[in-house]
Amino acid sequence: MKKIVAILALATAFGAHAADKLSIAATAVPHAEILQFVKPALASQGVDLDIKVFTDYVQPNLQVAEGRLDANFFQHQPYLDEFNKGRGTDLVSVAGVHVEPFGIYSRKLDSLDSVPNRATVAIPNDATNGGRALLLLDKAGLISLKDNSNILATPRDIADNPHNIRIRELEAATLPRVLDQVDLALINTNYALEAGLNPTEDALAIEGEDSPYVNILVTRSDNKDSDAVNKLVDALHSDEVKAFIEEKYQGAVVPAF
Repeated sequence: MKKIVAILALATAFGAHAADKLSIAATAVPHAEILQFVKPALASQGVDLDIKVFTDYVQPNLQVAEGRLDANFFQHQPYLDEFNKGRGTDLVSVAGVHVEPFGIYSRKLDSLDSVPNRATVAIPNDATNGGRALLLLDKAGLISLKDNSNILATPRDIADNPHNIRIRELEAATLPRVLDQVDLALINTNYALEAGLNPTEDALAIEGEDSPYVNILVTRSDNKDSDAVNKLVDALHSDEVKAFIEEKYQGAVVPAF
């Protein structure tokens, strides 16, 4: 009996100190890098952060919605809103972390002043990032939209196209790979960084730091108040993370807290 009591006491003590596992989906750069940076601090607070790297924008949301993962970190609020609406999910944002200014890139052109007639321009094929790309083209003066406040604009919303540019809508992750095949490509910063592009040096035009597309930590509504998620939010909003982002990404990624 004493042995059983001792075993139970040991199990209880072990359980009290066992790490609370938190599985999270992220795209590789910069999201997974930021999560790797905070992982030791979370471990010291009893949270074992299990980071799963994805290369697309769909599975991270589906797997959190289905309960296979606890949270994700890769998207902005307009994308999440459109995903929830289109997929019937109920995912929620729990924290804004950083902005990745969106850029226009080219291997063929040195500036937007030399855009030829009937230039081929590749943009993301999802509604929110496609609209974001068109807004940047409008701001750069390459097109005019019917409503330049419409974040869900599509090529059908182009009112004026003085260069007769031809829009190609492609999956966001493939855009760096087609850069040699098009005149311009509008690329999400996470994919640009993965491809070795420096947004602050290589982009011909880039969003300002006032971009509304803050990248957010996302989870299910039944998990948003969990102790592990709260500790992750606190870690991501720390002065140490802010300094890490500013030093590592040199303006390509901007803290939003």
